[in-house]
Amino acid sequence: MEHLEQRYRDHHREDRSPDFIWAQPERTRLFSELVGGPGRRVLDLGCRYGALTEHYAEGNDVTGVDIDREALEHAQARLGIQALWADLDDPLAFLDETFDVVVIGEVLEHIREPELLIGQAYRVLRPGGTLVGSTPNAFRLKNRLRFLAGRHAEDNPTHLHLFAPADLRELLADFAEPRLHFVAGRLTPFHPRWFANVIVFSATKPS
Repeated sequence: MEHLEQRYRDHHREDRSPDFIWAQPERTRLFSELVGGPGRRVLDLGCRYGALTEHYAEGNDVTGVDIDREALEHAQARLGIQALWADLDDPLAFLDETFDVVVIGEVLEHIREPELLIGQAYRVLRPGGTLVGSTPNAFRLKNRLRFLAGRHAEDNPTHLHLFAPADLRELLADFAEPRLHFVAGRLTPFHPRWFANVIVFSATKPS
């Protein structure tokens, strides 16, 4: 676990600043709306330094989970959230049906078995609770052209999976009301699936 932690700590330092939020302002707006509140108990999986968490932490009871203890401690000190150091490929150390919202932002592509993490999110959500997340739109036109040119579609070495919209719908099959939002990219309004850089998803655990 320490080896994995160091890998992501190095990745965070080299590739992103602590206040970096991928695909803002669209992601910050959508996550804030979908998490909602106040008064919600929120589990934020892969919260990193808390840059995105900050947009839905106020008024909510947030528990952040991350593999990078340094980033996690930063988020806890700055936002006053509860924090748990954990590998998200392991079962979540929380009781069944204890959270109103589970957030999985830019995490699924890094996980060995994403369907297991989605299953854990389902388990810890209360009936009627909300799953909110996002992942790169891996099969956007830019990546297809990279592949045709003989290059990897994604150049991030920590990405283990590529997701298309159909893949996300399959992962969310046990949830009700799955919704996909295609965001980020100047040409996204013309053809969301081809040009959006990110897919934000949300779904509800049946009551």
